[in-house]
Amino acid sequence: MSTLTHTVTNQAPPLVGHDVYRTDSALTEAVARHADPARLAEITDELSELGRAAGSAQAQRWGEEANTYSPVLRTHDRYGNRIDEVDFHPSYHRLLGHAVSAGLTDAWSRPDGHLRRAAGFLVWSQADAGHGCPVSMTHAAVPALRTDPALAAEWEPRLGSRVYEPRLLPPGEKTGALFGMGMTEKQGGSDVRANTTHAEPLAEEGTYTLTGHKWFCSAPMSDGFLVLAQAPGGLTCFLLPRVLPDGTRNVFAIQRLKDKLGNRSNASSEVEFSGTWARRVGDEGRGVATIIEMVAATRLDCSLGSAALMRQAVAQAVHHATHRSAFGGPLVDKPLMRNVLADLALESEAATTTALRLAAAYDDGTEQERHLRRLAVAVTKFWVTKRCPAVAAEALECLGGNGYVEESGMPRIFRESPLNSVWEGSGNVQALDVLRVLQREPLALNAFLTELGLARGADHRLDAAVKDLLTELADLDAIETRARRVVERMALVLQGTLLVRFAPPAVADAFCASRLGGDWGATFGTLPAGLDLATIVDRARPINH
Repeated sequence: MSTLTHTVTNQAPPLVGHDVYRTDSALTEAVARHADPARLAEITDELSELGRAAGSAQAQRWGEEANTYSPVLRTHDRYGNRIDEVDFHPSYHRLLGHAVSAGLTDAWSRPDGHLRRAAGFLVWSQADAGHGCPVSMTHAAVPALRTDPALAAEWEPRLGSRVYEPRLLPPGEKTGALFGMGMTEKQGGSDVRANTTHAEPLAEEGTYTLTGHKWFCSAPMSDGFLVLAQAPGGLTCFLLPRVLPDGTRNVFAIQRLKDKLGNRSNASSEVEFSGTWARRVGDEGRGVATIIEMVAATRLDCSLGSAALMRQAVAQAVHHATHRSAFGGPLVDKPLMRNVLADLALESEAATTTALRLAAAYDDGTEQERHLRRLAVAVTKFWVTKRCPAVAAEALECLGGNGYVEESGMPRIFRESPLNSVWEGSGNVQALDVLRVLQREPLALNAFLTELGLARGADHRLDAAVKDLLTELADLDAIETRARRVVERMALVLQGTLLVRFAPPAVADAFCASRLGGDWGATFGTLPAGLDLATIVDRARPINH
């Protein structure tokens, strides 16, 4: 029924039917900057295809459905047999299948693999963030497995496969496989060395039985898990398959699924092991050292995931303000709203630029880049993931009451926004890790400072901020108390360095004036006068009009 009082006007149309990749200037420029020029056309076509899929009405519907209909745990079948399975909505499988077929678990075996995979992860996560958890863990498991060449030869082809096979089958029958990990226990939390899960050696070399409880185990329907347990020689890494080679189910008792704030399409669980069969990965007592590269890769994905949420939030805010009129004209043209949108866009661009720079560092493979990653990944993870909730909340507010309504998609972005700061080590864990590197790995600090030096002299505010940082680093008094302050400054000068070198002058100038020069308030929308805000907002626009 249509009535005169129900004519809908002055509402923004849905942001749908666009290429999420090609309309993201910061992302496309980062890929072009770091990719081998000979492969750029191929990479662009690949990411643009994924971008069109991510911006489609179909993918948006998949994301909505996967989060509306949360995973359901089935501990037993109708006859009372223990099965420990999780049922997902079909749209979750469609999202995950598309991610696998797009190569988002295949970074380690192809040229520019980490760069193109990171860009793809950032693009496709904008359709739904939850299914990115098994995608991330599968990708990140590879370096840990490579500590054992036999295990790597067996599993790596399956992890990098473009085939999504959701059924629980014996490893030999899987053409594609997904991995999870289980480190956290209720008595220890982030202190994984306090783990009490016990590993008992079996007669066959390298095999054990595990007994214990894991407080957080995401994606429990994965084919294998990397877990930590106490072996006779100390804390050790193990590969735990869901299905044994003879086709029987391994003991993997899912006690419950977590009822989470966001990330609802993904199943996070508590699991118990009781005589659970596993294979050792690396040497006994070297569990943390074995799994550390996996943790580093998932931490970078936390930054990429937050950058994806920020980009989607900013795109929605700019799109809405472009189409919505208030107080006599389009919202996007109002000076105060333009200030807010430009401020949000700066945060989003800085996150994207930094995350892609670190992804490219994996492809480079030099010692300099490895040392840079060791420090910069933790620094970036700390800062970018903490900026995400603030960006999501302000972007939601740009839509007014419309943004608070579930149908807008903004509440889902907001609920998801704190996750990456908690996952893979919360803020304090990241800050302490940075301090550990600063104190024990001087080559990592040298690599970080070398990166900063590439922009020396380009902006006086950046130069002053770097000088202040060096003063902070030279003072070891109460360094743990000041850890967050130090890491925050490290993150900002790294972002400023990259934007001064690579971003348009309007973006770099606004970032340095506000984040480094101190001419900024405590909320978004407090950028100083005299900046080219219109150019910054237009650059963040997802669709040109």
